[in-house]
Amino acid sequence: MPGPPGGRAPRRPLSVRGPRPAKRAGGNSRVRIAIGRILLVGALLLAGIKLVQVQGFQAEALSEAAKMQRATKQQIPAERGAILDRNGNQLAFSIEVRALYTLPQTARRTWDAERAKKNTLPSYEDRAREIAKFINLTVGNEVSGDKTDEQTIYDKLTKDTSYIVLAREVEPSKAQAIVKKYAQIGSEYRAKRIYPDNTIGANVVGYANWRLEEKPPITQGLLGIENSQDTVLAGRMGQRVVDTMQGDDTLVIPNTEREVIAATPGKSLELTLDIDTQHAVQNMVAQYTAKSGAKHGSAVVLDSRTGEIIAMADDNTFDPSNYENVTVDQTRNRSVAAVFEPGSVNKIVAASAGIEDGLFKPDTVLDVEGSIKVADRTIKDAWNHGTVPMTFTGIFARSSNVGTLKTAQAIGKERYAEMLQKFGLGRRTQSGLPGEEAGLVPPLNQWSGSTFGNLPIGQGLSMTLLQMTGMYQAIANDGLRIPPRIIRAEIGTDGSRTEMKRPDGVRVVSPETARTVRDMFRGVTQTSRDPSQAGTGPAAALPGYQIAGKTGTAQQIDPNCSCYSSSVYWITFAGILPADNPRYVVGIMLDAPTKSQNASPLFHDIASFLAQRYQVPLSAEQTPILQL
Repeated sequence: MPGPPGGRAPRRPLSVRGPRPAKRAGGNSRVRIAIGRILLVGALLLAGIKLVQVQGFQAEALSEAAKMQRATKQQIPAERGAILDRNGNQLAFSIEVRALYTLPQTARRTWDAERAKKNTLPSYEDRAREIAKFINLTVGNEVSGDKTDEQTIYDKLTKDTSYIVLAREVEPSKAQAIVKKYAQIGSEYRAKRIYPDNTIGANVVGYANWRLEEKPPITQGLLGIENSQDTVLAGRMGQRVVDTMQGDDTLVIPNTEREVIAATPGKSLELTLDIDTQHAVQNMVAQYTAKSGAKHGSAVVLDSRTGEIIAMADDNTFDPSNYENVTVDQTRNRSVAAVFEPGSVNKIVAASAGIEDGLFKPDTVLDVEGSIKVADRTIKDAWNHGTVPMTFTGIFARSSNVGTLKTAQAIGKERYAEMLQKFGLGRRTQSGLPGEEAGLVPPLNQWSGSTFGNLPIGQGLSMTLLQMTGMYQAIANDGLRIPPRIIRAEIGTDGSRTEMKRPDGVRVVSPETARTVRDMFRGVTQTSRDPSQAGTGPAAALPGYQIAGKTGTAQQIDPNCSCYSSSVYWITFAGILPADNPRYVVGIMLDAPTKSQNASPLFHDIASFLAQRYQVPLSAEQTPILQL
C-alpha cells in the first residue's frame, strides 16, 4: 500500500485505553510478597530458636525463678490515732519507722548473675561489706535494741536464709537513703507506739504493739483503752500489689510495690483524764500504799457534776515502753477489775434512805446499844459501850454498826434493796473501761436471815472502787447519779471533734436529801477532845474547806477457814470536796494494810492537790461543830 504523500510513515491510531500507570518505587508486588515471606519465616525461626532455648536450655532456671516470686495483694495498715487527755496532751501516739530487711539467697543469686555478665563487679561478699559499712555509717551501731554495727549487718547479709531483718525501727529518711543506694535492701513500713509519760495512766491507757504475726502486720491494742477502742484507733486499711517470695506472702521483694490505695488513718480519742492530776494521784497512792504496808492501793477522782473520771490510779502499774518485762498483775486496772467489800463506806445507803423516807432527821436522837442481834448473828460496834444516845448524824460520823442496822430495820428490806440498785451496785457502770467487774449484791429473794445484818454495814456484798466512788458522786451531785465515763470525744484526722453522748442521770434521792446527807457526813472529819463528839476520819479534814466523807473497814475472807478474818481488812474512804459546793469526789481502797488502818490522810493529800490544781474556792464558812 502506498505511503502518504511526502514519504512519511502513517500515524498509529489513538488507543481507547488510558495511559499506562507509572511503576511504583520499591519494586513490584511479587518482590514485596517475597520480602514479606522471608521476614515471616525469619520471625518464626527466631521464635522457634527462643522456644527451644527457653524450654530446653533455660527451662529449669526460669521455672525456679518463677517459683521464687509472684504478685501479691497486701493490705496497708492505717496510721493509728492518738490517745489524749482532756487538755490535748498526748498519752499515746504512733510514729512511722522502717524495718530494713534483705533476702540474702535471692540477693546473692541475682548479684552473681549480674557479675557473670560483667566480670568487673566485685564478689557478693565484697558487696555485702560495702552495704554493711554504709548502713552502719547511716544509722549507727544500734537502733532501738538492734545491733547495727558493720560486722552484725554483714553476717545477716551473707546468711544462708530467704529473709532476714537488719533493723526494726529505722528513721524513714535514713531507710530511704539506704534503699535508694542498694537494691538488695528493702524497707517495710512499721509504726512505733510512744507513751511519753511511761507508767503514768498506763493502767487506763493500756498498751498497743506492732504485731508481725498478724496478716498483715498491724499495731494492735492489747490492753486498756488501746484494746477496747482498737477499731476506732486503727482506722481502715489500704491496699498494694507487691512481688513476694513463693510460699510466704510476707516476704516482699524489694522495690516491687505498685497499685497503691492509701489507708484511712484512725481517729484519736480524748479521755476525761487530766495527766497532771493522774501523775500526782498515782504518785501519792504508790507512796501511801508502801507506807501503810498494803498489798495494793487504788484511788479514783470523779468530777462531781459530770461523772467524768479525772484520775484513776493504782500503786502497782507498768511501763508500756518496757512491756516485755511486765507481769500480769501489773497490767490490771484494779479500780474496775478488782472487787472488795466496802465496809462502813456503804452506810451512806442507809443514811440516804432514812432521810429520803422521812424516818429520821440529822438531829434525831437514838438510843444505841453496844450490840444488836440479827437472826443468828450478834453485831457489835468497833468500840465497847453500853446503851448511849447518838444523833442520826452521830451514828454515821462515829460509824456505829448497831445504829446503822437499827436504821436499816426501820427502812425495811425491800426499800433497802431498791436503794442499792439506785446507787448502781451489782452492775457495771458502763464507763468505757475494759475488764470492768459488776460486783455482787445478793438478790432479795436469796437473802438469809443474817444478810440484812451484813449489807448495811458493808459486808456480804462487793463492788469496785469506781462503783463506790460513784455512790458518793450521786450525793455530791444533789442526788443525781451520773454513770462515770472515760472517753470525752473522738477526733478525726481533719481536726473534727465528735463529743461522746453523756449518759443519762439516775435519780437516787432528792436534792434536799443529798444536801442533808452531805451536811451530816461532815461530822466524819470532826475533831474533839470528847471522843463521843469526834468523827472517824479527822485526818481527811482540809483547812478552809468543808469536807464530807466516810471511812470504811471491812474484814477479808480467811481462805483457811472460809470465814471473816480478824486481822486482814480492806480499808476504804470516800470524800466530797467541798461539801458545801461539790466539785470533786475521791474514792480510796487499800488492800490489807499492816501499818495504817485509815485512808483519811491519803484523801487529805489528794484533796489538797485538787484544791490547788483547779483553784477550788474556799468554803463560804467553816464547818460547823455537829452534835454527834
